[in-house]
Amino acid sequence: MTYRILTINPGSTSTKIAIFENETNVFQKNIKHSVEELSKFDSIASQYEFRKHKVLEVLKENHQEINKIDCIVGRGGLLKPITSGIYEVNEDMIHDLHNPPMGEHACNLGGLIASDIAKMLKGVNAYIADPVVVDELEEVARISGHPKFKRVSIFHALNQKAVARRYAKEKNRKYEDCNLIVAHLGGGVSVGAHKKGKVIDVNNALDGEGPFSPERAGTLPVGQLAKLCFSGEYKLAEVKQMITGKGGFAAYLGTNDALEVEKKAETDPYFSLISNAMAYQIAKSIGEMAVVLDGKVDVIILTGGIAYDEKFCAYIEEKTKFIAPIKRYPGEDEMQALAMNGLRIMNKETENLIYKK
Repeated sequence: MTYRILTINPGSTSTKIAIFENETNVFQKNIKHSVEELSKFDSIASQYEFRKHKVLEVLKENHQEINKIDCIVGRGGLLKPITSGIYEVNEDMIHDLHNPPMGEHACNLGGLIASDIAKMLKGVNAYIADPVVVDELEEVARISGHPKFKRVSIFHALNQKAVARRYAKEKNRKYEDCNLIVAHLGGGVSVGAHKKGKVIDVNNALDGEGPFSPERAGTLPVGQLAKLCFSGEYKLAEVKQMITGKGGFAAYLGTNDALEVEKKAETDPYFSLISNAMAYQIAKSIGEMAVVLDGKVDVIILTGGIAYDEKFCAYIEEKTKFIAPIKRYPGEDEMQALAMNGLRIMNKETENLIYKK
C-alpha cells in the first residue's frame, strides 16, 4: 500500500513540513517565522497554536489535502529520558511537552502540532520518533566522577538511529546485530557507541560535552572553568553562552558557519588549525567509543552537515582508520528520518511505545 505521511519539524525560527508517499518526498516547505511574530509569545510552548495554523495554511495554499494523510510524525522534544522508538502522542506526553522536564526548545512543538492536526482527521494517529532524550546508557557510563554530577544522554538520536539503520539495511543486516560508532557533525557534535541496537554511551551534545563544534565549546578544563565562574566577571547566562551558542568556531573564529570555515581554512593557517582541532577532538571521541565497544566495531559513520567536508572527514579517517572503515552519510535529512519511522508503523514493522510522565 501507499501511505501519505506528514512530518513536522519545528526549529527556533521556522517550521519544516513535508509529505511523503511511502519513501518518496512529494511536498516540502520551510515555513519561516519572523522575530516580530514570535516575540508575541511568552514561551515556546505557547507558540504551537500559531505554528499549527501556519502549517494548515501552507498545506491548503499548496493544495495538499489533509484528509488524505494516513499518519503524522512530529519531531520529538525534551521529554523525560526514554528508550529509543516511536511513541504515539498521548495525554501524558502532551502534558510534558507543555511542561518540559528537560527544558524549553522548539522541537517540543512537534508532538503538539502533530497531535492537534491528527485530532482533526478520522483514524489518524500522531507520533514522535527518537527524540534527543533517548537514553540507553549503560549504568557505568552514567558515572561522572562526583556524585553531585551525573552524565546524561542528550544527542542527535533521530539522525544517528536513522543512518545506523540505513547502513544495516544496505549490508542486509539487522541494526540490532551491528556494532557502530556514529558521529553526527553539525551545529552540535555527538559521538555515539551503538551496540546491538542501543546507544550505550554518547556525549551530551546539548550541554556542549565532548568535542567542540561550530557553536559549542565541548568539554572544557574544569579547573579553569570553575575559576572563571567565580571571577565575578561573568553572569551565569554569559557562561552558558560560552559553552553553548558562542563556543567552538564562534569563539575562535567569529563565525559558526562551517562552510565559511572550510573555505578559509584552505588559505588561512589559523582557520586550518581550529578546523583540524575540531576534527582531532572528534577522532579522539571515536577512539573512546571504540573502547566502549571493546574494539569490536563494524563501521564508523560520519553524518550531519559537516560530513560534506571531504578534507575534514579525511582528517578524522586518517586518525581512526585502524579502528574500522569509515562510511559517510552527509547531511541531516530529519524529514526523511521522521517519515521512515512513520512508515515502519504503517507497515507494522514495529509497534509504537507508550509514553508515561
